[in-house]
Amino acid sequence: MAIDLNCDMGEGFGVYNKGRDREVLDHVTSANIACGFHAGDSRLMKETVRMAAEKNVAVGAHPGLPDLAGFGRRKMDITPEDAYDFVLYQTGALQAFAEAEGTRLQHVKPHGALYNTAAKDAELAQAIAEAVRDAGGMMLYGLAGSELLKAGKNAGLTVVSEVFADRLYQPDGTLTPRKEKGAVITDREQALEQVRDMVLHQRVKTGEGTTIDIQADSVCVHGDNSEAVDFTRSIRKFLEDNDISMKAPDV
Repeated sequence: MAIDLNCDMGEGFGVYNKGRDREVLDHVTSANIACGFHAGDSRLMKETVRMAAEKNVAVGAHPGLPDLAGFGRRKMDITPEDAYDFVLYQTGALQAFAEAEGTRLQHVKPHGALYNTAAKDAELAQAIAEAVRDAGGMMLYGLAGSELLKAGKNAGLTVVSEVFADRLYQPDGTLTPRKEKGAVITDREQALEQVRDMVLHQRVKTGEGTTIDIQADSVCVHGDNSEAVDFTRSIRKFLEDNDISMKAPDV
């Protein structure tokens, strides 16, 4: 059994830095790198790609909504054409940096509100999947059981079913909105228990106390979570202790 451990990173801008990317990269197998719309600038994109390549961590694009002030987490009224253009533009930018650093772009994972909206909106999801296909056909990461994964399959892409170590789930399998209490898990033991259930038993407990089925191909930890380094280190040790190898998915 093998599992991918991914983290969102490169999420600073200019003189502002968020997360401890260099340390996190020692423990993950895939990196989702911000491409400039919700966070990230040209220098940070280049440096984060370079660090990931040096540590043999798979590089993925993390395109978001054009909303620096809201960190891409505020819902915007966009059309499928907008979604296509946003994803194609940002993916192409990071792809150029990956090639310049002698590596390749392995996957695309939408960020924040774009990701969550595409989990439910089939039309928007299809536009995102088509953008990924037209950018070169990288793998598409999406929320387990989401419309985005269905759209990716329809577009002929390899899809990766993603679960979250540090987010609370709702009964329909979506993530609890961040504005609600407890939506972000900051307790290491709680995060490990959730990972254990998702990876070993294909299930997760919701905020209402019910249990739902879930498929886990890749486990995500948010890089802007203050406990990201501790979480990734602990999750890696847990997986290794359970004879689960860690490996980035491949086409």
